[in-house]
Amino acid sequence: MQILTVAAAYDFLNIWNDVLGLQTPLHHTKIIEFLVDVLNNEPHHGLLNAFRHSGKSTVVGIFAACVLYNKPETRILILSAESGLASRMVSHIRNILENHPLCKDILPDVKKEWGTHKITIKRPIGIREPSVICQGISGNITGMRSDLIICDDVEVPNTCNTIQKRNNLRERLRELDFILSPNGSMIYIGTPHTKDTIYQTE
Repeated sequence: MQILTVAAAYDFLNIWNDVLGLQTPLHHTKIIEFLVDVLNNEPHHGLLNAFRHSGKSTVVGIFAACVLYNKPETRILILSAESGLASRMVSHIRNILENHPLCKDILPDVKKEWGTHKITIKRPIGIREPSVICQGISGNITGMRSDLIICDDVEVPNTCNTIQKRNNLRERLRELDFILSPNGSMIYIGTPHTKDTIYQTE
């Protein structure tokens, strides 16, 4: 089932870059195409490895905002090595929602949940979880349910510099399968930091 078309994602990306007065790099369009493919097609799991400062987290944040615009009931979990890193992604998504011309109608009338760790847009009633919430890798995720999980730089030196830390990280990430909704999507983005990187098996 097609959840989001590539053309719609391209438009959303290009409009946002127009707002910023920027051109869209070719590799950013390829990243968007990859993310849409993960969202639409089984097994709905994807790994985006890219060189440092390539803008991968920037594009993933734009993609997350586009998903919310296209399907406001979506619940997104941002997971990073540390909560501060995850909250940066939430702030990035929030900024896009506040300033993207297409997103005016999904901004909440009352911003009860509109902070650095969770935000909730205008959407159908009866959904318990925020639209976007973030956690560090060691944070409490018990009881959460998500339709899209973005693992943004979960592998960093502090989480992978020993065999035990890498094993603990892999075990922690396996818990995400119990949080992801049926037909939900999980996307890993990051840069390997060790020869025995978790990205070889996740």
